[in-house]
Amino acid sequence: MAMVKMIEYKAASPEVKAIYDDIMATRKADWVNNFWKGLGSQPALLKRIWASTKEVMAPGKVDALTKEMIYVAVSATNGCEYCIHSHTAAARAKGMTDEMYSELMAVVGVANQNNALADGMRIEVDEQFKTNGI
Repeated sequence: MAMVKMIEYKAASPEVKAIYDDIMATRKADWVNNFWKGLGSQPALLKRIWASTKEVMAPGKVDALTKEMIYVAVSATNGCEYCIHSHTAAARAKGMTDEMYSELMAVVGVANQNNALADGMRIEVDEQFKTNGI
């Protein structure tokens, strides 16, 4: 059960409807998902988060599929079930295959394991990494 009031399109203020319309147009969807409906109860927050998300997730030097896969990886690490589902669907729509998803999750698993080991052992960072990045 949501901890906030979900603002449905029909009940939304004109300001919130305008953002919902932009979300649907940008995502080429005929519905607004629950994340945005949850933010709809705070129009300023909805506007800010949507603008930031839209800007960052747009294609740039990193393509849209890679950005979605990174989002899935971070969501898996953070344990956000909602975002895992949402961005896995978006990545699949952009071409991610089952094999790519499995490989992505393998990278997430080994990265989390190795991060925990390096952090727990307080391994010092090699100077070469700091100065050359190699």
